[in-house]
Amino acid sequence: MALMIEPRHIQLMDTTLRDGEQTQGVSFSAEEKSAIARALLKSLNVDRIEVASACVSEGEKKSVTAINEWARQEGLDGRIEVLGFVDHKRSVDWIVATGGRVINLLTKGSEKHCREQLGNTLEGHAADICTTVEYALSQGLMVNVYLEDWSNGYKDSRDYVFGLMDRIRAIGITHFMLPDTLGVMAPDEVYDSLRDMTSRYPDLQFDFHPHNDYGLAVANVMAAVQAGVSSIHCTVNCLGERAGNVSLAEVAVVLRDKMNMQLSIDESSIVKVSKMVENFSGKWIPDNAPIVGGNVFTQTAGIHADGDHKGGLYVSRLTPERFARTRSYALGKMSGKASLIKNLEALGITLSPENQAKVLARIVKMGDSKHQITLDDLPFIIADVMESKDYKHIKLLDCTINSQLNESSRVDIKVDLQGQIHSASGEGNGGFDAFINAIQSVLTDKGITLPQLVDYEVKIPKGGNTNALTECIVTWRTAANKKIKTRGVHANQVFAAVLATLRIINIQLHEITM
Repeated sequence: MALMIEPRHIQLMDTTLRDGEQTQGVSFSAEEKSAIARALLKSLNVDRIEVASACVSEGEKKSVTAINEWARQEGLDGRIEVLGFVDHKRSVDWIVATGGRVINLLTKGSEKHCREQLGNTLEGHAADICTTVEYALSQGLMVNVYLEDWSNGYKDSRDYVFGLMDRIRAIGITHFMLPDTLGVMAPDEVYDSLRDMTSRYPDLQFDFHPHNDYGLAVANVMAAVQAGVSSIHCTVNCLGERAGNVSLAEVAVVLRDKMNMQLSIDESSIVKVSKMVENFSGKWIPDNAPIVGGNVFTQTAGIHADGDHKGGLYVSRLTPERFARTRSYALGKMSGKASLIKNLEALGITLSPENQAKVLARIVKMGDSKHQITLDDLPFIIADVMESKDYKHIKLLDCTINSQLNESSRVDIKVDLQGQIHSASGEGNGGFDAFINAIQSVLTDKGITLPQLVDYEVKIPKGGNTNALTECIVTWRTAANKKIKTRGVHANQVFAAVLATLRIINIQLHEITM
């Protein structure tokens, strides 16, 4: 009988509010820090969060104090951590004054940093660490230790790393946190070095703190976990200095799906927290960012939509529903029948095969001209196609509209009117008025007068993007006192009105020629 091996639990320590704030141009206000901290711990259920560096400013002190007060009320104060320095009492007192319970002590994990930045020796630095740790413990703080630049320290001088570890391993430190500070490691280097550390010190708890300078951060996390590390540091949306830290969303999904690890976090809150951090940081998420990007659950190719429609052929374990998202099917030049059907299903609209073909032809044509079509645009396109008649008595061949502030608008047009090419110009109070004057001059020569314009209505899809399609509905009153509505759809609202006007002219000309 095979033994069932329980999946290991991996802690995630999020450092968005500390290391992530080292991103160029990012500075969270006290209210923003508080909101992010609450979302990380309450909604996302991250195991630990690092919220600040000690002794930065009075404003930072007030912010950390507010977070700690809230966390204490919620019973979460042991999960709030602050970076401190080997300065005996200074950092410890700062953290204690904020109500904090955990200090993450920044020590030098490489001999070069110790010698050149501190001007100290291994023995001297270790003695200073012991003094600070002893004081922190006496003040009731839990102590974790960063070995800054550990990746280079291990590579260049292992004797220094082991010498430091041997001197501080038994002084009451909870987590020994090993950073790849400059993001220089590859997965095999991570595995070999961390396996060495975990084997040499099997009774100690190690964290891995990866950076993404070579784009290897997620792969390095996998190697670290394989080597026996039980805590991973990450940030929301890869915030962090230079190329950033490893993505919380990517780490969470990879550890669960690819390594069968247990995590505490609630995946359904990942996107919500990501959007909050995006808004507060001003650092926008690429549309193709795994898990949280705007387009990562959108199928573009018609063949993929067809496969999903016929049997979920392009669905993986990475489903949007896990993250409180939905799958969508892009509309454009690569769309096929299945892409349209999926979008019609989402809208609850049923069309005959003949009308589906007409709508799809319009979508492909619009996509071929690089127009971005959304689900919200689709009802406009359907309405426009359904209203469209095959009247081609007048065709617009060219139209140029020039408008200037405090000046009349001018329009130059070229039209095919019943097989004859006509050019005309017009001026007016705005582009549409100028077009009406231009087209009327062409119609007058044929003894045709436009109906009276009774109403003019412009709509954009709900939620309104600036690049959305515009629907213009114009109500006309004919000489027989009959009201007729025509519709035009275009990204430019003036051209939408132009198309609606051409439609009424075609209706008029059709009635004349019948």
